[in-house]
Amino acid sequence: MLGIAMPFLFSCSSNSKTEEQGNTTAKDSMPSYTSDTSLKDPVDTAGNANVTFVLKAAAGGMMEVELGHMAQQSALNPRVKQFGAMMVKDHSKANEELKALADTKNILIPSKMPDKLQQHIDEMKKLGGKEFDKHYMSMMTDDHKEDIDLFEKTAEGIKDPDLKAFATKTLPVLKMHLDSAKKIKSDLK
Repeated sequence: MLGIAMPFLFSCSSNSKTEEQGNTTAKDSMPSYTSDTSLKDPVDTAGNANVTFVLKAAAGGMMEVELGHMAQQSALNPRVKQFGAMMVKDHSKANEELKALADTKNILIPSKMPDKLQQHIDEMKKLGGKEFDKHYMSMMTDDHKEDIDLFEKTAEGIKDPDLKAFATKTLPVLKMHLDSAKKIKSDLK
């Protein structure tokens, strides 16, 4: 999924957690689910579905925003630039909501992009023009398919009512993004 210019949204700021030099402590009795501020892969090693969903959704959202900014700068096609702007707007909003929700659950969202997703971003920085447009829209199509799968599974199967509601509310936006990405991708050929 998931995908990824949002460190400010995911910096660890909660009255129950502090972060200094990669160390995180919980001041209250709730457990903090992760203390790594740059996960190599956004998965929960403890098997907690809530944490797994939050980390994957956050990482994907961070990547979507970062790549959306890149699309606004590097894309040749105006529709790709507009799609990038939509990604920044919609995923920034969802990321802010997810961060606030994660804070209430005492789930720490890393402030840095996971290594695997950062590699995708670094590869995209080398592209420009039509090559960027095609690669970006292909990636957005694939990523949104994965996002939708994750959010559907969460909406259907997670027990936490707040995370279920977030996933359910976000799904229509992700589906609209996929439809737009598919159309733009097919028109670029």
